[in-house]
Amino acid sequence: MLICPQCKFENPMSNKFCQKCGASLTHKSCPHCDTQVPVDAQQCHNCGAECGRIWWAIITKIGDFNESEKEIGGSEESGSVSTSPPQVVSVSASTLSLLPEYPYLDQQKRYQLLEPLPNLGDVAPHTQVYVRVLDCLPYQVSPLEAMIANQYQGLVTPAMEASGVPVSAQAYFALAAYTHQGIPPIHDAWQNENIQVVLIEDRSDWKYLLDLWRDESTSCLQMINCFYQMTQLWALLEPLNCCHSLLDLSNLRLDEDQAVALQMLYGSPFQRSSTGNMLTHEENNTPEQVENVLNIQALAQVWHKLFRESQRTQFGSLLQLLTDLEAGKIDNLLNLQSGLQAIATELQPTSSFDDSDVTATVDLATNSPTILQLGEPQEDNVSKNDDMPTVVLPMQLISLEHAGLTDVGRQRHHNEDYFGIDTKITRLELPTSRNVQARALYILCDGMGGHAGGEVASALAVNTVQQYFQTHWVDNKLPTEEQIREAVGRANQAIYNINQKDARSGVGRMGTTLVMLLIQDTQAAVAHVGDSRLYRLTRKGGLEQITVDHEVGQREISQGVEPSVAYNRPDAYQLTQALGPRDEHSISADVQFLDIAEDTLFILASDGLSDNDLLETHYSTHLLPLLSSGANLETGVRDLIDLANDYNGHDNITIVLIRAKVRPNLDAQNLVNG
Repeated sequence: MLICPQCKFENPMSNKFCQKCGASLTHKSCPHCDTQVPVDAQQCHNCGAECGRIWWAIITKIGDFNESEKEIGGSEESGSVSTSPPQVVSVSASTLSLLPEYPYLDQQKRYQLLEPLPNLGDVAPHTQVYVRVLDCLPYQVSPLEAMIANQYQGLVTPAMEASGVPVSAQAYFALAAYTHQGIPPIHDAWQNENIQVVLIEDRSDWKYLLDLWRDESTSCLQMINCFYQMTQLWALLEPLNCCHSLLDLSNLRLDEDQAVALQMLYGSPFQRSSTGNMLTHEENNTPEQVENVLNIQALAQVWHKLFRESQRTQFGSLLQLLTDLEAGKIDNLLNLQSGLQAIATELQPTSSFDDSDVTATVDLATNSPTILQLGEPQEDNVSKNDDMPTVVLPMQLISLEHAGLTDVGRQRHHNEDYFGIDTKITRLELPTSRNVQARALYILCDGMGGHAGGEVASALAVNTVQQYFQTHWVDNKLPTEEQIREAVGRANQAIYNINQKDARSGVGRMGTTLVMLLIQDTQAAVAHVGDSRLYRLTRKGGLEQITVDHEVGQREISQGVEPSVAYNRPDAYQLTQALGPRDEHSISADVQFLDIAEDTLFILASDGLSDNDLLETHYSTHLLPLLSSGANLETGVRDLIDLANDYNGHDNITIVLIRAKVRPNLDAQNLVNG
């Protein structure tokens, strides 16, 4: 199945356009110049920018490679929710070399090799080879992604799926439930004979952690924070025997928020070869050596190496901690983290450190999918393992930013739109983490009723709602649905009273739409009346319209009328609800509650911006880049105003962007105790 990038509808593989929304399934917009390019293009033919979906392929040879024919298969073409392993196709070993007639990693020709691949017949056993590949079917769900989706939905348990997952992919599969930014997400995997293939996110161009150490502006507190993040990752990796991933400096990267991340997972000790694109398993390690590598004392070695390679000087308290760690005086993660916290507090004496601020709450939900059991479970433990609960990690907010702008447009003479932003954001620079406590209210209104009518109504609605929540949003939790409805009702009544007082009638009665977003840390609520919209953009979910317009066309669709028929009516776009023209008995705001479970860009938009599917058409060029921390939201709103004036321009244009960045609340103390 092909998943539409706009509406997420599942389409047959033969479709060229989405049968629900009509979006192209063969072409996409270049994220830099907006040119339409084929979905399997690596670079834009207009500007030359890379626009393809690139994966990092890890090919593991786990035994002797016979020069006779071996079965080297690829992923299934079907994107349906299937638990069957990929189809095996017989291919000569030599075809895995980069030859003009076979420049693909798989027989289905989905994954195109972007760099030479050595002939695996010449590769020693217990060796990993890795290359970058281009996904020629980026809208197709891989079988492994379907398995992970099933696991999230509780349709299957990992124990049921484990037989279809190669050993080299099982750690990625097990850690997928944590959605931790430090762990590279897995896309696809398969095994045939003694060859295993794993495709993960390509992080080869991410900044090295060592580069942060070499930057003279990096503070000692930042270093301690990175060490603490590595202990958190250790807690995740240790049960899966993947702690070696933290011991190779070339594997330690930084994400866009300067958090420690791994380029890939090492399932056992590997030694980098001189060719630079292979890892060879160290078969000659004694059990004692392997045990030492797996001990937390190994962290001291890699931390020493960071200072040595960067030529930075270790400071006194950290040097003592590393000495104690190497000597075995610190023998568990709890003590190591306590030591790091003490050093961080010493470096930042003015910070008020409270364990509760960085300690994650670990919920054990008995109805959640179970954690993948690696290896062969004992027969009498199978049923017990299948019933083990999943550790559900809550998210924590690490940044909340916003920008808003309104414009009269190119055909109107005055602006009847109005927006308001009211935030209280406390940044907590804790010794071992950076958190944000936030309470934020974002409101956008599109007025109607002519000059001195619509602009009065929209401003009055925003001010009334803001004043209400100043006295009714007093604790650190979201207002209730009843409170939100009361705020909307008061705004409606304020406008209605003016209409009645001035004896306004017909089109002279002023009114306004309203859409508002309330955020309390990682919880959000949205309420709306009319056709002003809230969108949500995430990397996983793409662009989603959260609100449904209160207009005649949508009312007809909700009653079972076909969309093409509903919007063929002359009054299809007439509002069925607005604040002000009628009393409170005629108003029923839609209220929803949302969790911010991943980095999210919220978009509040008046119809001057959302008309003609403008955001749906251009989100990859004008919205998706704004998810990155380095993108300037002020520039983003100006670019969107210009876009709306170029393509619409018939109405006032208003937009509010809110970027929320989150991370799993991964305190290792609770993971160890849990």
